[in-house]
Amino acid sequence: MFDTRIAAAAALICLSLAAQAQTTVKDPWVRATVAGQKATGMFGQLSSAAGGKLVAASSPVAGIVEIHEMSMDGTTMKMRAVPALDLPAGKAVDLKPGGYHVMLMDLKQPLKAGETVPLTLVVEGAGGKRESVEVKAVVKAPDASHAKH
Repeated sequence: MFDTRIAAAAALICLSLAAQAQTTVKDPWVRATVAGQKATGMFGQLSSAAGGKLVAASSPVAGIVEIHEMSMDGTTMKMRAVPALDLPAGKAVDLKPGGYHVMLMDLKQPLKAGETVPLTLVVEGAGGKRESVEVKAVVKAPDASHAKH
């Protein structure tokens, strides 16, 4: 016999889980490295349905992972760590060479094209509630369109 209360409870649980996973990462990728290179960047497009901010990141392939911004200061390109990256509700935020990106430093080994890099992004939403977003970023060889970083 079908119990509508059980079906309703199951539906609420599913809706609750969907609401928790409100941040998505589209087309995540990491730039390949060469022997001896100890840093690279992760790029892609972040979207947060309800809005929030990217406040932290980690990866088992790097000793240090930070949120970075590249910007022009006159004729000089500068890169710096930022404490957070705003994710306006319903709007995509690009992580790209020459702009905001996730910096992976103190790499434990070279990253070769075709490999996959696991990352965890931490997004803080309304009321300080944090969401962990697991990402599998493909490693891509550098090319002319990504040469700015």
